Amino acid sequence: MDSVDVVARYVQKRFGAVSVSFLFLDFVGQELVRLTAADDAGAGGTSPVRIPLRGSVHELVLRDQRLHHEQDSEGRQRVIAPVTNRGDCVGVLEMTLPHTDGDVLRHVSEAAHTLAYIIVTDRRFTDAYQWGQRTTALTLAAEIQHQLLPSASCCETPQFTLACALVPADDIGGDTYDYSLDRDTLHLSLTDAMGHDVDSALLATLLLGALRGARRTGCHVAEQARQAHQALLAHGRGAMATGQLLCVDLTRARIELVNAGHPWPLRLRDGVVKEIPLSVNLPFGVPSPVPYRVQELDLRPGDRIILLTDGMQDREAASVDLSVLLRRTRHLHARQTVQSLTEAVKDACQGRPRDDASVICLDWHGGIGGH
Repeated sequence: MDSVDVVARYVQKRFGAVSVSFLFLDFVGQELVRLTAADDAGAGGTSPVRIPLRGSVHELVLRDQRLHHEQDSEGRQRVIAPVTNRGDCVGVLEMTLPHTDGDVLRHVSEAAHTLAYIIVTDRRFTDAYQWGQRTTALTLAAEIQHQLLPSASCCETPQFTLACALVPADDIGGDTYDYSLDRDTLHLSLTDAMGHDVDSALLATLLLGALRGARRTGCHVAEQARQAHQALLAHGRGAMATGQLLCVDLTRARIELVNAGHPWPLRLRDGVVKEIPLSVNLPFGVPSPVPYRVQELDLRPGDRIILLTDGMQDREAASVDLSVLLRRTRHLHARQTVQSLTEAVKDACQGRPRDDASVICLDWHGGIGGH
C-alpha cells in the first residue's frame, strides 16, 4: 500500500513536487477516486473523494493519453499524467511542481507509467483499490459477475486494440466478456446467460469456467463451444446461454468464430457499418444433434468489429442507432467507442437498463505478421 507514496517521494525529491495524488477510475468509468500520497486507502471509515470525469481535464488526459500541464494562480505547474498499462486506463497521477521543462515532464510520464505496472501487480494482493472504486454499492449478483471479468477492460498490441464494456442491469442479466492473448492468437468470448440476479450470475460462472478450462488446455474454438454446451447440459438445470467465441489469428488476419444463438456482430469498414451475417447454432445448453459450426471472417487494416449482447438492441435500447453512433465515433479510441455506445444505451433506458448491455470493440491494425 506504499506504492503511491514511493512514487510521490521520488517526484518530491527529484523535482520538489507537492500535492502528489493518484486518481483511479471507478467501476463504471464515470468518476475518478482520489488517493492522496500517505493516505490509507483501506481505511473503511474514510469516504473516497470523487471527481466527475465528464468534461474534466482528467477526461482529456485519459482520452488522448497525453500529459497535461498548466500554471496555477501561484505560478506553479499543475501536471496530470495518464497511468496506463497496455491500453488499460488505471487512472491519472496529479501533482504540483515549482517549474517544468521537457526533461521534467518526461520523467513524470515515466513515473506514471511505472506506477501503472506497480498497481496492476499490487491489486492482485489487496482489496484497497476495489474498495476505492466502489462509488456505488454492489449486490451479491454484481459482485459475482464483476469477478468473472478480466482485470483489464482494454488491451493494445501492434496488431490490434481491444476494448470491452458492460453495463449491468439493476438485477443483473448474466453478461460476461473475456479475452486472452497467446503468441499468435487472440481469444475472445461474449456470453449472455439466461435469467436474472444470482441465478444468472451463477450460470455465467459455470459457462465461463467451462470456456476458460477448454481454452487453457489448447482446445480449438469448436471444442470450447462443445465443452461449454456439455457443462450447461450437465449442471445448468435446464438453463441456456447465448454466446460468440472467436479465435483471431494474428499472423493470418483471420477470425474463426462460433455463434451460439447470439446477435450478429457489426463491422465498420471503409466508413460503412454493416451487420456480419452468420450462421447461428442453438444456444449453449439447448439439446441439438447439430455440432457447432466454425465460420471464418477476414480482417483488413482499419476494420472495427463490434460484438454485442441483446441488451444493446432490445427494449428501450432499440432507439439507439448503433450504426450512426459507430460512424460518428470511428476516429475515437476503442475505449471511448465502447463507452459512447454503453452510455447511449443507458441514456435511452433513463439510466436504469432492464437487461445487461455488453460490447466488445476490436480494432485491427495489421502489421507485424498481420496483413
